[in-house]
Amino acid sequence: MTVEIDSNSGFCFGVINAINTAENFLATNKTLYCLGDIVHNSEEVNRLVGLGLVIISHDEFKRLHDTTVLIRAHGEPPETYAAARERNITLIDATCQVVLRLQKSIKQSYQDPNFEGGQILIFGKKGHAEVIGLLGQTEQRGIVISTLDDIKAVDFSKPARLYSQTTQSPEEYAALIKELEQRYAAAGNSHLFQYKDTICGNVANRSKQIRAFAARFDKVIFVSGEKSSNGLHLFHLCKTTNPSSLFISKIEQIKEIDVKENDRIGICGATSTPMWLMRKVKERLLESQEKNHN
Repeated sequence: MTVEIDSNSGFCFGVINAINTAENFLATNKTLYCLGDIVHNSEEVNRLVGLGLVIISHDEFKRLHDTTVLIRAHGEPPETYAAARERNITLIDATCQVVLRLQKSIKQSYQDPNFEGGQILIFGKKGHAEVIGLLGQTEQRGIVISTLDDIKAVDFSKPARLYSQTTQSPEEYAALIKELEQRYAAAGNSHLFQYKDTICGNVANRSKQIRAFAARFDKVIFVSGEKSSNGLHLFHLCKTTNPSSLFISKIEQIKEIDVKENDRIGICGATSTPMWLMRKVKERLLESQEKNHN
């Protein structure tokens, strides 16, 4: 049996920055509050909790004052910053730079006097932390589109600017753009529709990389948190490329996987999957193979 870890998998730079920021603070402080899971991976979250990170909800955040809170890579809406100022909370802002640029772009469109009466469309997962932060730039007046069915909320007689959550599927975004272009054209208003390419380049490239990687093996083990949008998307690509792809979120799930002596196994993950976890998966696989062989 051979086992190979995908060198392109693992944390994106936004997640790396957020985790390094938390670790650096906790090196000299006992506790750091984090607004929501720092990353959509329970194994990594548990590791950081062991160092002193305390994950809090937005309801719990409302009860805090005179303390320090980390904003994760996903970003936050403007009201979070306003609430922190009111309650003397020091924010350590680890919002991903790609997300920050997107927030700024949406806010500029929303406040653009030449776009008054226009519609801000956001392609993303409703309720996702990043989308909540993006929607906040429009004072909750933007339209979130998660599926083609959500298009019914768009008025094709009014201008629209479309943006995407940074971790969305490039293929699904392209399909949405095409559908909106056709709808605006049918209404005779093609000139009223604009879209922006706001998917993170790292995420866009991973789609091609993951397909090429998955095609090389007998089995693929995809390691990801169950709440990761990026993970679910990339696993779908793995599964369509290689039907013998399996999704796991914990090392213990390896015992449920049927591996054969001569299998070529590939291990890969999401942009929220730590490399240390994929290495442990490899170690456990090889250990189980050795036990079976003996």
